[in-house]
Amino acid sequence: MFTLEEIELAHSKVKSGAEFPKYIKEIKGIGLTDFETWVSDSHTVYFGKNGFQTTSKPKYEAMTVANKSDKDKFSHYLKIHQKGETDYFTFCKHCAQTGIEKWVMDLDKMTCTYYDKAQNEIVVEKVPTA
Repeated sequence: MFTLEEIELAHSKVKSGAEFPKYIKEIKGIGLTDFETWVSDSHTVYFGKNGFQTTSKPKYEAMTVANKSDKDKFSHYLKIHQKGETDYFTFCKHCAQTGIEKWVMDLDKMTCTYYDKAQNEIVVEKVPTA
């Protein structure tokens, strides 16, 4: 099965949201089925076949996620991130400010779902494959 080192190597190539589709293709190729990233500190739980899972360490000091979500503002931040206008840490700060607690990538369905603290779906996106 995959290792954190393989995932981190693939992730190290991502400098902006514009490179995200290549990253997804690469990690899917090493056996990931889905993962969830927690905005508070960017630790991620990675899942594979047969119940395999591994968890990354936090990527930064814990930040507070707003209690109330703002779908419109988050959607704007998501779009500019996907165009490559913000880096990963800035995107995470924007998520926290707009009440996004985590996102879940389903690599079989090729969707990314963003959740608030109450586990409400705020945005569900089809992940581009190109």
